Amino acid sequence: MNYFVLYTIGVLFLSVLMGLSTWKLFKKMGYSPFLAFIPFYNYFIILKETQRPLWWVIFTYFPIVGTIMMSVFHILLMEKFGKNLIQHKLLTIFLPFIYMATVNYSKNTELDDTAEIEYYTNTDAEVTPKKESLIGSLTFAAVFATIVHVFITQPFTIPTGSMERTLMVGDFMFVDKLSYGYRMPMRPIAIPFLQGTIMDTGVKGNPKDDPKSYVDAIQLPYFRFPGWSKPEKNDIVVFNYPQDSVHNAIDRKDPYVKRLVAVGGDTVEMRAGRLFINGKPENRLGDAEVEYSYILQTSSEIDVNSLFEAYGALSIEHIVLGKSRDFTNEYFQQYNIKPNSTAYRLQATDKIANELKELPEFLSITEEVKPKGVANVLYFDQNQTRAFLPYSIFPYTSDWNEDWYGPLTIPQKGDVITLTKENFPIYQKLIAEYEGNTLEEKEGKYYINGNETNQYTVKLDYYFMMGDNRDQSLDARFFGFVPETHIVGKPMFTWMSIQGLFSDQGADYQAPFKIRWDRMFKATNTGDMNKTSYWWLAAIVLILFFGWDSIMKIIKKKKED
Repeated sequence: MNYFVLYTIGVLFLSVLMGLSTWKLFKKMGYSPFLAFIPFYNYFIILKETQRPLWWVIFTYFPIVGTIMMSVFHILLMEKFGKNLIQHKLLTIFLPFIYMATVNYSKNTELDDTAEIEYYTNTDAEVTPKKESLIGSLTFAAVFATIVHVFITQPFTIPTGSMERTLMVGDFMFVDKLSYGYRMPMRPIAIPFLQGTIMDTGVKGNPKDDPKSYVDAIQLPYFRFPGWSKPEKNDIVVFNYPQDSVHNAIDRKDPYVKRLVAVGGDTVEMRAGRLFINGKPENRLGDAEVEYSYILQTSSEIDVNSLFEAYGALSIEHIVLGKSRDFTNEYFQQYNIKPNSTAYRLQATDKIANELKELPEFLSITEEVKPKGVANVLYFDQNQTRAFLPYSIFPYTSDWNEDWYGPLTIPQKGDVITLTKENFPIYQKLIAEYEGNTLEEKEGKYYINGNETNQYTVKLDYYFMMGDNRDQSLDARFFGFVPETHIVGKPMFTWMSIQGLFSDQGADYQAPFKIRWDRMFKATNTGDMNKTSYWWLAAIVLILFFGWDSIMKIIKKKKED
């Protein structure tokens, strides 16, 4: 059903509950009981009677924000009838229509015009104007921050190295949610600022047994407003992880950040670890620092701290026979690792690898490329831990791996797919999950929504995402196409960058803690190697934030003089 049809039904349902639980209270305030049932206007009356800004009513039924605003309005109404204690406020927040109904139908309920209306959470018998102002300001700040977070831009932190060295672990960014078109929340009742779960309460690190931060039973369909641009090749994109098994809600799945390497109609292929689009080597933007996995052999242990100082954080793992399922005798033979040498696996750009080759203490440095036709690959989950899973490369039935992949053509809206035994694994999830159809295969025949057919017209646009750290990235090579429904936005600004904040689970050496001042207050998604610094803008914001009261006092004094 259409998003706004369901939205309207929800608003009308809430308005009926509001009317049934408050109509007598409206009558006691001198209004027609019928007005308690009118969406928006019922809350407009409450704001008017409690002398609060009338424009607040605009946010009454906004997804996520509306939950906060309605609780505020309900508390104001209850205070109007003398329900000022903390237990009254808690009942109003957690059992709004039940508690308001008990007050509404109670014979003892009377309008309390003598009580001074308190702001939201205060329980003192008397409220000073200064305290009122503080609580009101904090409430407004919380609501404003929620509106910005939900509807405009969302903070995002880089916890893993899948995009290094373009984006670094410990980068704090703001994600633009409007450029590609704003996607309306699909779970409208949720705790602000939380993505999927509230806290880790069960088995440590297992989110499946943790309480969710949203109400899963109340859901709305996918809807996106038009944007002023579409996702394009080489954009860095934030999207919801398609294979998140914890959350069914698309907008509550874990957010991932990768580079969009191919759009609908493009053909993706990996040849010996190198990316080809439409048969040609990828076209990189100026800020793309792509890393590959290299085998480094030395005569003795390396000075990791010196490498960190020279090149910044590097993911370095000590290679020891039998240490992991990677490091087998065959592995040592393939890369000619000598018994008397010390070997490491590190992620580095071609430029860094070439510089390391010139250093006398390094015996050799060889790019790690998996053999062609070997389908048993290392699978990196969202925590970057390793597990050995056969056929974990999409579409899970081929002999591809992350270094020898494809060719695979990305579907787009309007494409007509002819299902065959060979391509069924490629399009199965697209048809059944992403586009909401039933799909069955029986004795070589295909049934879509119960009808026998081998033809299907694609309804959505799809994208192929890949990390710039090509050998340590859980990306579309593993989980397949990313539909337009999963797109969140694109990073636009790095405001903080801290090295050593998160541990690198794929490395034996952790980078020392430090603030990367050179990465702060810079645009993220420009494609330019030399990014413009916006320190001046940050300084202006800080001055206004901390000095606003002083500035206003100076202006006021000049006016009085």
